[in-house]
Amino acid sequence: MSLEDELLKQRLERIAEIEALGYRAYGSRYDFTHTIPEILAGYGTKGAEELLPEVRVRVAGRLMTLRHMGKAGFAHLQQSGERLQIYVKRDAVGERDFKLFKLLDIGDIVGVEGYLFRTRTGELSIHAERLEFLSKTLLSMPEKWHGLEDVETRYRQRYLDLIANPEVRGVFLTRARIIASLRRQLEAHGFVEVETPMMQPLYGGAAARPFITHHNTLDIDLYLRIAPELYLKRLIVGGLERVYEINRNFRNEGLSTHHNPEFTMLEFYQAYTDYRGLIDFSAELLAQVAREATGGTTVEYEGCQLDFSHLERYSMREAVVHFWEGEGRPTPEEVADPAWLRRHSSKPTAGEALTDLFERQVEARLIQPTVIYDYPVETSPLSKNKPGDPAFVERFEIYAAGMEIGNAYTELNDPQEQRRRFEMQLGMRERGDLEAHQMDQDYVRALAYGMPPTGGEGIGIDRLTMILTGSRSIRDVILFPLLRPEGAIDLVTQLQSLDGK
Repeated sequence: MSLEDELLKQRLERIAEIEALGYRAYGSRYDFTHTIPEILAGYGTKGAEELLPEVRVRVAGRLMTLRHMGKAGFAHLQQSGERLQIYVKRDAVGERDFKLFKLLDIGDIVGVEGYLFRTRTGELSIHAERLEFLSKTLLSMPEKWHGLEDVETRYRQRYLDLIANPEVRGVFLTRARIIASLRRQLEAHGFVEVETPMMQPLYGGAAARPFITHHNTLDIDLYLRIAPELYLKRLIVGGLERVYEINRNFRNEGLSTHHNPEFTMLEFYQAYTDYRGLIDFSAELLAQVAREATGGTTVEYEGCQLDFSHLERYSMREAVVHFWEGEGRPTPEEVADPAWLRRHSSKPTAGEALTDLFERQVEARLIQPTVIYDYPVETSPLSKNKPGDPAFVERFEIYAAGMEIGNAYTELNDPQEQRRRFEMQLGMRERGDLEAHQMDQDYVRALAYGMPPTGGEGIGIDRLTMILTGSRSIRDVILFPLLRPEGAIDLVTQLQSLDGK
């Protein structure tokens, strides 16, 4: 029998011993009076004399340390990422509860009733008077109690990561505050939260490859949405003039520290504004999110201080000139010259070449929160043209820490021009661009009923959370990121063999 099998066998035997004492190995409801964070917040700074008369408490949590000392012992309970010591003495808890204490393993979940006091070393503790067994752990906790360090295990077994690394919990609490702040601000500005289909007969709203599924009853292929954009703009046509959705999107693309095929976006659309109105609104939105999520507008990311109190602003052409590194820095006139652009890129059109140069020369250098505006029409099929310059559209993207975190534009609301843009995209697909848009005839029909001038924006929740929590990988801010399948898990087989089945 392996060491792992032997440890599992011992845990199962302890269940029988615990049940022999009259406890349930997997207990029921436990009514507590305080959480551990509440106790630490309320009494953590109080001296021993301030805990008199006795402050009685009932708490529940997971055992993270265990130390036996003859007729007494100490342990630490963890709840909500914080720990509190308990002191268990046989004379105080009685023979039965003390026998239970001797049978406990690190990782077990118990309830404790008693009163607060400070030990001789000054540590705030619960002097236990009663124990209740709530749940048995069959598997051993990580050997290093200060933290689970194997990255693959952390992502694959997030439940273990949250137990072993309390700071991980903080990342996801910050994520929750980010989402709550965005909702609160949008609703304060009159936006209505809506839901749009996640399975779509025709995907669109972004340049990406979709995941395909099949509906058996209708016998049709459907696509997991790559963006909710075209549905949200249908609602603008219908008279819902300020709408937003915090949505799950699915893009059949590679994995990296900045990409996960399933990710979360905020998308919002506002009638009677344009991309410049959204730039100002975005600056306000992101500054307030930073305040509510972190306590201030300045955050540190990989050694850099990022200031969300304002957004730097460059046109795409200006950014190529300003951030160009190495010899041959172009002039503004050269960047505006289609012939010069095509000489410096293999892309077939001037607009695609400009975008290519921007992605290669500029993106990684956009460390401070920055808006890049005025994009080529070839890369922006859903955006409205700039007046007097049909080669460009009224679009901007937001960057920080070298990552794109937002994309917005004045929405194209001319159905005839939208049809021509879709046809341009179909031509790109024929040339091999598998991420180009398809023709969405119903969307063109919706525009034909009249859509007011509208600005729309998407903000990546995952990347924004990365920056505001100082996380280096997108997997650090997604509770269950996509991973390659692991090898066979034989716990069921182990349990069956130990049960004699």
